[in-house]
Amino acid sequence: MKIYHHLDFAKLTNCYLVVNEETKQALIIDPCKISNALIMQIEKDNYDLVAVLVTHKHTNHYRGLKTLQKIYDFSVYAADNELASGTTILKDEGIKKIAGLNVEYFSLPGHSPDSIVYKINNVVFTGDVIFAGTIGSSSCSYTKRHLCNGIKSKIFTLNDDTVIMPGHGPMTSVGAEKQFNLDITPIHS
Repeated sequence: MKIYHHLDFAKLTNCYLVVNEETKQALIIDPCKISNALIMQIEKDNYDLVAVLVTHKHTNHYRGLKTLQKIYDFSVYAADNELASGTTILKDEGIKKIAGLNVEYFSLPGHSPDSIVYKINNVVFTGDVIFAGTIGSSSCSYTKRHLCNGIKSKIFTLNDDTVIMPGHGPMTSVGAEKQFNLDITPIHS
């Protein structure tokens, strides 16, 4: 598996192109603004884009979906069916074989009601659930507590060396977040 990172500089949103090197099939996670560099990477390497996975329905995480649909034929996976007609709705948790890869998914609401995390091999794509050093915004203390509990039970139970690829900012790891994320593990004086 190869992962290519593309950044929408205007919104500072991460987009990931994930490739199965054996089959040359690819999927995109959070298609923010679609750049020439992303299209050229797909075309130059003859990748077959078979799916787009959306972590949550905030415009900056899926605004490139319509552009991609004009160019490629692929399936869309998300927890919200308003993104595109024919979207495969993912609920709760499970595993789907996509692009020849086992894609685990689990619902983790709190930042948004439809937040979903995808895990492929030793990498989790978290959208706005968790970032390096912080968590996604919440509408109130209840949803923040719900989000923190979900992170502890679903992400922090993964191996410490599991890589976290967030919707914004740099990548991090489960071990680093368990130790340094002050929204979840505050320093006690």
